[in-house]
Amino acid sequence: MSFGDQIAQYVVSGLTTGAVYALVALGFCLIYNATRIVNFAQGDFLSLGGLMTYTFLTGVGLPMILAFPCAVVSVALVGAMMERLAIRPAKSRQVMVLIFITIAASILMRGIFKHLWGKDALALPPLSPEVPLRVLGATLTPQNLWVLGMTLAAIVALLWFFNRTLTGKAMRATSINPSAAALMGIDANRMTMYSFGLAGGLGALAGVLITPITSLSYEVGVIMGLKGFAAAVLGGYGSFVGAILGGLVLGLIESLSAGLISSVYKDAVAFVVLLLVLFLRPGGLMGVKSGERV
Repeated sequence: MSFGDQIAQYVVSGLTTGAVYALVALGFCLIYNATRIVNFAQGDFLSLGGLMTYTFLTGVGLPMILAFPCAVVSVALVGAMMERLAIRPAKSRQVMVLIFITIAASILMRGIFKHLWGKDALALPPLSPEVPLRVLGATLTPQNLWVLGMTLAAIVALLWFFNRTLTGKAMRATSINPSAAALMGIDANRMTMYSFGLAGGLGALAGVLITPITSLSYEVGVIMGLKGFAAAVLGGYGSFVGAILGGLVLGLIESLSAGLISSVYKDAVAFVVLLLVLFLRPGGLMGVKSGERV
C-alpha cells in the first residue's frame, strides 16, 4: 500500500470514528442547551444502545432491521426517565449538584449493565454483509458507510425537527430563554425531558453503529463518552455545528496520529486536544461565547 493509500485509509477511519464522536457530542450539546449541565452519563447511553441491540437480537430474536430502532427508542426512553426521576426532582438547581447527579446516574447505570449483561465482551454483527469497496485507494466496509450515512441522516432529521416542528421550536425557545418560553405557555420541564430523550437516542445510535467495529461491554461508553465530550469542547460546547465539526476533526486527528506516529497514543490524543482547547481557545472552534470557559 502506497503512502497516499495509507493516508486515504486513515482519513476514512478518522471520519468513521469522528462521526460517532459527533453523535455523542450532539447529545452533550442537547442537554447542555436545555439545562446548562454536562451529562456524564452520555457515554453510558452509547453502551446501553449496543447492549440493548444485543438483547433484542439474541434474547428476543428480532432481526437487525427491528432490533436497531427498538434499541434506539428504548435508550431514548431511559434518557427521558433519567430526567424525570433524577434531574427534575432535585430540589437544588445548582449546576454542580445536577452534574454530580449525572455522575451518580452513570455509576449506577454501569453497575446495572454489569449485573445484567456481565463483564465479558460481547459482539454485534455488522448491519449488512461485509463486502469491502475500494475508493481512492482506501478500503470502505459497508459498516463505514452505515456509520457515515446514518450520522448524516440523524443530523438532517435533527435540523428538520428543530426548524420545522412545533416541539422542536419550543425546545429551542426554552434553551434560549426558559422564562420567556414559560410565559408563552411552553412546558419547560417537558422540553428538558425531550432533550434527555433525544440525547439518549443519539447515544444509542452511536452505540449501535460503532459496536460492530469495536467491542461491546458495560464500560465501553466511558472512553467514547469522554471523547465525545472532547469533541463537543473542541467544536464549541453547546454548538450543534461545532459538535459535528469537533467530532470529525477529533476523529481525523486521532486516526492520523495513530497511523503516522503510534497507536499507543491513540486514546491520549483526544485528551491532549481537550486540554489544548481549554487552555488556548475555551470557546472552541465554533463557540459563540468566546469569553466563557467550559
